[in-house]
Amino acid sequence: MNVLVFDTEEQLGIAAGYYMCGQVLQKPDSVLGLATGSSPIRAYKHMIELYRQGAVDFSRVTTFNLDEYCNLDVNDESSYHYFMKKNLFEHINIPDDNINFLNGNAEDLEQECREYEQRIRAAGGIDIQLLGIGSNGHIAFNEPAEAFQRWSHVVALKESTIKDNSRFFDSIDDVPTHAVTMGIGSIMQAKRILIIALTEHKAKAIKQLIDGNVTPQCPASILQFHKDVTLMLDRGAASLIS
Repeated sequence: MNVLVFDTEEQLGIAAGYYMCGQVLQKPDSVLGLATGSSPIRAYKHMIELYRQGAVDFSRVTTFNLDEYCNLDVNDESSYHYFMKKNLFEHINIPDDNINFLNGNAEDLEQECREYEQRIRAAGGIDIQLLGIGSNGHIAFNEPAEAFQRWSHVVALKESTIKDNSRFFDSIDDVPTHAVTMGIGSIMQAKRILIIALTEHKAKAIKQLIDGNVTPQCPASILQFHKDVTLMLDRGAASLIS
């Protein structure tokens, strides 16, 4: 693992934005795996800035988002569709037809998950997957469990995840209890992985990811087996690692 520690969230965001855009410059038809939440916001901001400067062109890029809530309208301000639109997609030139999400409102969620995996394979696989990490070690919505979930699936969210995500809703009672998410196998098949983690709230999970045993009780720990992982951390998130 390549571990990079930054003094400020702004410095980290600039570095992550360059990292993601560098992939597109190397391969203009890149397939990007994207994440939501507070961690990637500054990275997306810098990607937008580089696009506005004419430094990068996203017109041939395809994207796949990690996850989406179930039973939440895509136009709801708390949906991941809405988040990605407001924080990235409406500011750059990725064609709408190249943007892919799991549909948390599908009538047959299991079929939706199978078809999502087929779409990823048809696109040639994910070139670089951007990840955040939950305080309990979850990546995407792969929660601590007795076994690693391999492919895209429906998941019941842990209480800790609902609590963490409640800051994006009017109240904790409004947070959906289920989501659809890429599986651990889906993520592990990405050619490169970039993890962003901020604040001491994520420090324990980062230490487990880097130094702990590989266990489905900390889903992110499986990334120890991936051949190309970069972690970008602020000093709080890095506070427990040597």
